[in-house]
Amino acid sequence: METYNWTSNDFILIGLFSHSIIGLFLFIFIALIFLMALFGNLSMILLIFLDTHLHTPMYFLLSQLSFIDLNYISTIVPKMASNFLFGNKSISFIGCGIQSFFFLTLAVAEALLLTSMAYDRYVAICFPLHYPIRISRRMCVLMIIGSWIMGCINSCAHTTYALHIPYCRSRAINHFFCDVPAMLTLACIDTWVYEYTVFVSTTLFLVLPFIVIACSYGRVLFTVYRMNSAEGKKKAYSTCSTHLTVVTFYYAPFVYTYLRPRSLRSPTEDKALAVFYTILTPMLNPLIYSMRNKEVMEALRRVAQRLCSVKM
Repeated sequence: METYNWTSNDFILIGLFSHSIIGLFLFIFIALIFLMALFGNLSMILLIFLDTHLHTPMYFLLSQLSFIDLNYISTIVPKMASNFLFGNKSISFIGCGIQSFFFLTLAVAEALLLTSMAYDRYVAICFPLHYPIRISRRMCVLMIIGSWIMGCINSCAHTTYALHIPYCRSRAINHFFCDVPAMLTLACIDTWVYEYTVFVSTTLFLVLPFIVIACSYGRVLFTVYRMNSAEGKKKAYSTCSTHLTVVTFYYAPFVYTYLRPRSLRSPTEDKALAVFYTILTPMLNPLIYSMRNKEVMEALRRVAQRLCSVKM
């Protein structure tokens, strides 16, 4: 077991894997995932920007999802990679707070944005004639700004609490990023109040949005079932299944991690689950939305043809 000596208030991130052959293999695997996430999300943002056929509310929201995912994975992986490559696992007290702030802000913003996207599909399929009125450009902007504001408020509350409590135990955080619940295991005061706020925040920003998404898609599936057009059914089912796949990958491990009481949590399990919503989901989102979406593939073909004609 590794031991650490501290001469400052810096934290130590134990990390996701050790310096071994298996650890090196896992590091290379995550590095590839990171590069795929960067390429995939940047490509989605540029494609939606360049192709006028994708200048619709649905794809405007999708571009924001890619933007959040781009920042989300960049908040976690580069520091983890630096710690592994250079063997310096320390992170400053303020640096830990900054990482925690951005992680929580982006996590809540993504959860609320996924809810907005579910509402977009609900209106488009269940109330198609009202869609231009209910889902206007202004409404999309308001939903996006609201997601960021709520994420920032929630993050400020949790990060401020974490930075103002005394730490009197080992400074080694048994995680690969500054996750506030993992940090508070090092506190020398009773943190039951904070654990209650985690439960409330998880309920407000994860459980309730998930219920809203489930209810909206329940209504969507009922509406689709009553459609006469086989092509319309196929397109609606494809869109809904795509969104539900993203939602499942994101919400399920997140909710399971943060709703469990501390007595039932283990660092190893928490780190394994965190890989899903911090690393895998940002990589899978652009793949799922592009590979299962004909409009995106057609837009990619149009943009590629345009670029080729410019070169010629």
